[in-house]
Amino acid sequence: MSFGTPLLLSSLDPLAVAGGADIPNAITIDGATLSRSDLLGAATSVAERVARAERVAVLAEPTVTTVLAIVGCLIAGVTVVPVPPDSGTAELAHILADSGAQAWLGKAPADSALPAIPVRVHARSWHTYPEPGSATTAFVLYTSGTTGLPKGVVLSRGAIAAGLDALADAWAWTANDTLVHGLPLFHVHGLVLGVLGPLRVGSPLVHTGKPTPQAYAAARGTLYFGVPTVWSRIVEDQDAAKQLADARLLVSGSAPLPVPVFERLRELTGHAPVERYGMSETMITLSTRADGERRPGWVGTPVRGVQTRLRDEAGADVAHDGESIGGLQVRGPMLFDGYLNRPEATAESWTDDGWFKTGDVAVIDAAGFHRIVGRESVDLIKSGGYRIGAGEVETVLLGHPDIAEVAVVGLPDPDLGQRVVAFVVLRGAAADSIEQDLIAYVAEQLSVHKRPREIRVVDSLPRNAMGKVQKKRLT
Repeated sequence: MSFGTPLLLSSLDPLAVAGGADIPNAITIDGATLSRSDLLGAATSVAERVARAERVAVLAEPTVTTVLAIVGCLIAGVTVVPVPPDSGTAELAHILADSGAQAWLGKAPADSALPAIPVRVHARSWHTYPEPGSATTAFVLYTSGTTGLPKGVVLSRGAIAAGLDALADAWAWTANDTLVHGLPLFHVHGLVLGVLGPLRVGSPLVHTGKPTPQAYAAARGTLYFGVPTVWSRIVEDQDAAKQLADARLLVSGSAPLPVPVFERLRELTGHAPVERYGMSETMITLSTRADGERRPGWVGTPVRGVQTRLRDEAGADVAHDGESIGGLQVRGPMLFDGYLNRPEATAESWTDDGWFKTGDVAVIDAAGFHRIVGRESVDLIKSGGYRIGAGEVETVLLGHPDIAEVAVVGLPDPDLGQRVVAFVVLRGAAADSIEQDLIAYVAEQLSVHKRPREIRVVDSLPRNAMGKVQKKRLT
């Protein structure tokens, strides 16, 4: 084995394991617990079966089989295509055809024509493999397809290592932590951060299957990952929330955390949650820090190695004054290598001077703190000469006790160009004056020009299969 290249999965160093440096509870998932030596031996057995492949698909259910399949591929240097287990027929066919996956590793859908390579949980191998180069592709992760067919995001081993090391620095993440989460294993949050992170840092992982308040409370971890829906449910279960008081860090991501949930978490657990920002294409580029300020609604400062900037439609600089909105561009060592089979889409995503255009709009204050206000395509509203971020208005409305869900859009207006319209789902019956009450509520907390000109009460918001609101259907 070559030891000149640092291991991506540092805690699975065969020499250390052979020397007795074991962890009895390296990973707990799907009712089973694997020690570090169990994990290394079983995953290496998988590596022996797939070492000649170039790219394989893994049906990413939260199971031991999934973990062993992915780790085995990383040991052998084989590219993994994680597939959402609830993929529809058309989505599944697209992912398999576009990725060029040669086989399923582990469980396969019943009607798939691809061969399936079994993963034997109890098999062991102590063969050693050279560590693949940092430029080797680790994953092709497919986006949620909100603007067409899902695109394959090509992530290298070096990018993953840089991204995880930056988070270990920001969150003071060490082998003394125990990570707890119940997130899906087919995207950056649950898979790269939530499985590879512990295997790089050396901290045990408890995957709860489903991210329920009771499961999180029972896990007794020090570091917890969750999306806003998870944290919203936890604060509604006061007994479970109070069990998290002994944790070290609560991390929220994948979507904006409503300010009332942030404040309630702090009240019940004693922890102000860490918020962070990233994409499949960039991994995590912004985060509040374990040792730094945490502001509700703000996602912090660039992690180690990352630079950011804001640009207007003409490509000019946007002031870092905490108010001016611009398109967010980033660069750093954890960015992707491009979209698989999409050279034009890849080229369009980068500026001529090497910055990735995230497609999000944001503000940055004088201290370098970032606040994401939405997607440039649907969340940047130009009304009466002002540039308004839909996400900022949504955050305020979610703080109103009568609001369960909200989506803010800009609709055509003959006078203003666009008018700010809020579609709201109420928690229950509300006063007849609710529309005017909500408009006044926003005007009290934001600049008057950012207030909605219209409130529309709806029973539900249109969402895609990933749960993201489809704003283009709101008219």
